[in-house]
Amino acid sequence: MTRIIMSGCNGHMGRVITSLVEKDPEVCIVAGVDVTECTCTYPVYKSILDVLEEADAVIDFSAIGALDSILDFGVKTNTPLVLCTTGYGKEHLDKINEASKKVAILRSANMSVGINTIMNLLEQFSKTFADAGFDIEIVEKHHNQKLDAPSGTALALADSINAPLNNEYEYVYDRSARREKRPKKEIGISAVRGGSIVGEHEIIFAGTDEVIEIKHTAYSKAIFGKGAVEAAKFLKGKEAGLYNMRNAMAT
Repeated sequence: MTRIIMSGCNGHMGRVITSLVEKDPEVCIVAGVDVTECTCTYPVYKSILDVLEEADAVIDFSAIGALDSILDFGVKTNTPLVLCTTGYGKEHLDKINEASKKVAILRSANMSVGINTIMNLLEQFSKTFADAGFDIEIVEKHHNQKLDAPSGTALALADSINAPLNNEYEYVYDRSARREKRPKKEIGISAVRGGSIVGEHEIIFAGTDEVIEIKHTAYSKAIFGKGAVEAAKFLKGKEAGLYNMRNAMAT
């Protein structure tokens, strides 16, 4: 049995994960954390630093502002952390990397099996398309309540393409101020916001007389919740270090 502390338990993803856990005999939520009132079946605290229950992992779907206290809790209690919140800046990532020297941390911009499989594929064949002169574009679509743009997933997909290319490609988010032909070594990233779109990511390799498109569509946020729960199971008992969803998928 994997015991979980659900950070952000009263948010949409927190409620999704609570529902998923209720149907999974291998996991249970022993406590939740949220700044708002929650009618949960487990104890809920305003701050994770007040949690008394012992757990095998924390799943965090809260907000960037909670990161410091979550890292402090993980290091202090040696509780592995599954960090699912997006929008981290360099300062946040530096703190996560430092904490991972003392406790197991799994951080992923997207928890779905499909997206992480696509990342693996992109790492394998992006150089082939780049060497053949293909232009590379990423288009992502999300609901009108999403705060950050482009999405963390779009950036992670771009990184998966750029890494085998020695990170020589520039990310371009807006061409409105430019009047010139498209440079070869760039990855265009476009963001669409509207309605209740859960999440769509399309990677386009555009060559001369042929186009290859890879697309992932999320129809429900449950896919992210399932991935987070599997990540918590994976992290149980793991040594300190920084892990990702592809590590969890490989087991």
